[in-house]
Amino acid sequence: MTETNRPAAAVTAGEDEPDLLRDQFRQLTRYRRILLGGVGVGLVGGAYLGISSADTYVASSDVVLRAPALNPFDANGSSPDKLINIGSERQAALGNEVAKTAAKDLDLPTDELGALRRGLQVTNPPQTLVLRFTYTSTSPAQAAKRANAMTEAYLKNRQAAYESQRDNMVKAKKKQATPLAERIEDLNKEISRTPDGPGRDTLLTQKAVAADTKGGIESDIQKLQSLDMAPGRITNTATPPKSPDGPGVIMSLLLGGAVGLALGLLAAWVRLVFDPAPRSDGDVARALRAPVLGTLPRDKTGGGPLLAAGDVDPRLAEEYRSVAFRLAYDSRFADRRRLLVVAPRGSSEQAAAVAVNLAASFAETGKDVLMIEADLRTPVLASQLRTDTGARPRWSSQLGGTTEAEWPDGHQLVVDAGESGSFDLIPGDEVRNVARALTSQRTSRLISEADSPNSTVVVLAPPVLSYADALALVDRVDGVLVVCNPREVHRTDLVRIRELISGAGGTVLGAVVHREQLGQKKGGRGGGGGDGGKAGRRGGGRAEAPAPAPRRQHVPPPAASERTQPTPDPAGPPNPADRIPDPTQHIPGDGSDTVALRMVRPGER
Repeated sequence: MTETNRPAAAVTAGEDEPDLLRDQFRQLTRYRRILLGGVGVGLVGGAYLGISSADTYVASSDVVLRAPALNPFDANGSSPDKLINIGSERQAALGNEVAKTAAKDLDLPTDELGALRRGLQVTNPPQTLVLRFTYTSTSPAQAAKRANAMTEAYLKNRQAAYESQRDNMVKAKKKQATPLAERIEDLNKEISRTPDGPGRDTLLTQKAVAADTKGGIESDIQKLQSLDMAPGRITNTATPPKSPDGPGVIMSLLLGGAVGLALGLLAAWVRLVFDPAPRSDGDVARALRAPVLGTLPRDKTGGGPLLAAGDVDPRLAEEYRSVAFRLAYDSRFADRRRLLVVAPRGSSEQAAAVAVNLAASFAETGKDVLMIEADLRTPVLASQLRTDTGARPRWSSQLGGTTEAEWPDGHQLVVDAGESGSFDLIPGDEVRNVARALTSQRTSRLISEADSPNSTVVVLAPPVLSYADALALVDRVDGVLVVCNPREVHRTDLVRIRELISGAGGTVLGAVVHREQLGQKKGGRGGGGGDGGKAGRRGGGRAEAPAPAPRRQHVPPPAASERTQPTPDPAGPPNPADRIPDPTQHIPGDGSDTVALRMVRPGER
């Protein structure tokens, strides 16, 4: 037979990647509080930006810088960008000296220099020698006036700096020329007194050298005095803006909402990455490397019976039938017909509900179902279900007439599953040595009931990470069904469960996930058809076990026809099958809205 339930690990990476992306996006939308918080923060920021920029006006002016030159049209001169450090000029424009000059031109007191400088912003467009003076103010006229004032103040200070530098250089050159002029006068006097000859020629040579040096200095002075000292020119004069700066309140809200949503998605993604719990069925399947066979619907009734009935919640009963249907067509289960139902840790109430309803679903297909409550620490199933004393199994006859034998002692009950039929139940019992009872030969003989034709054994064990009881049964019940709540279990727990079960020789057939305590009353297992006792609490110590149904009654085995007819419990609720339905009224769960499972035998698949 071709296996229908393919493990999650068999899916190729190429096929799984789009599913992973879609699954992650769906998981992000589950963090609604984070997303709404991000959008709220973005809207608040957008509103603040829109309101704060509603009365803000911006004016700007542009200045093209140039270096002093003797001939600005000389193409062979030095490149201006080599003589001007645009970064230094930008810092000088933002300096205190420019602000002082502008404040003097604007007739502002010195104590307003800080406010004047705070409204100025100087930028430099890339690959240009342009400085852009941008001034922000609450008045359009004031913004334009101060932008132009700061621009002119910068040009004045820059030109004054150039002229001061030129004057200093001219002054230095004149100091060099003064001693040369005096030397030439002294040489002229000596030449006039010296007769012709070698001495006179030497003096004439010294005079010529001094005159040439003085001429070079005077030429340099003339060049400095003829330099064009203009520091630059204004290419754009600031004018009063007609509208305030900023996107406006509506646009600010839209931008803030978009930015807030992006931040919320980022925060949700970070939360998702560091969330140890599997947030979807895909995470559960990847951790267990087994498919999710069913997702139980949310309980809206506040708790219900352990055995799901169609008239209480048809969706719940139908989901159990769907899980049983998928198991029936899985070759790993159909060939051995043994199923171990466990929970990860904590309470096993949901695992008990799944085990009971799967047993009822298998009984509905016509199989002989035996359910074993292997939870020997807090057994309560016998008090939660409508039961009657059934026949003792054949292997129990070897126990003789003793009444002190440990579990399993042959005590067997018949559970009335309503329209689904009935199935046998081996109730659990508190024993001194749980490990010895679960690994005994009697337990092995009990589980071997599944070897009979058309029979199925469902075993309920305590949480696999809380006790080692389930691992003691895996070598005989190798098909394991994990029942978990994705929001209460960690991915590492599911991986550890898979490794423990695989190491013990078992196989995880799949998982059944639930969101709440479905079919259970808060604080314990919901009552079944009879007077349900209190469910034992898990994890915090042993709770007092409820009084089980009548047991240890050595009765002779009834006939085969009598085994299939359970005796109704007079103290329990009425059987739904005994009700007289209104032919004009549809009764949920009456079978008309359910596809019954057909019996699947080896060789017929």
